[in-house]
Amino acid sequence: MPYLKFEFSVKIDDDKIEKLLDFTKNKFSEIMSTGTDHIAISVTDSKNKKLFLGRVNNHENVCLMNFHIRKGRSLEQKKTIVSSIMDYVEKNIDIKTHNQYLTFTEHRGEDFNLYEKHLTNWKTGDDPLND
Repeated sequence: MPYLKFEFSVKIDDDKIEKLLDFTKNKFSEIMSTGTDHIAISVTDSKNKKLFLGRVNNHENVCLMNFHIRKGRSLEQKKTIVSSIMDYVEKNIDIKTHNQYLTFTEHRGEDFNLYEKHLTNWKTGDDPLND
């Protein structure tokens, strides 16, 4: 169950957040070769600019992301999702790619839990809620 977290140093319009959620869900599913029913995404935005990224000037907006994913994804998959998401954020939310930072935290499948079950380790084309 990937848990994809976004933090913005600026307030984002609700419609832009909805579009980001939809884009992220579909793009993650496509690139990471998995279903969509088990994807969790959270977005935190702030009008107080309470985020810091060392290479960014103080007056510029920042987007920090942490994607909790199951182990097994290739470096190429990770690079592709990073560029896809960062390009989307730059184009649609107006935060430069230079002002974005994304980390991956990898877990075993059983670290991801729903009420009815935990997930298994990732495999290409999996759909854990429908397998």
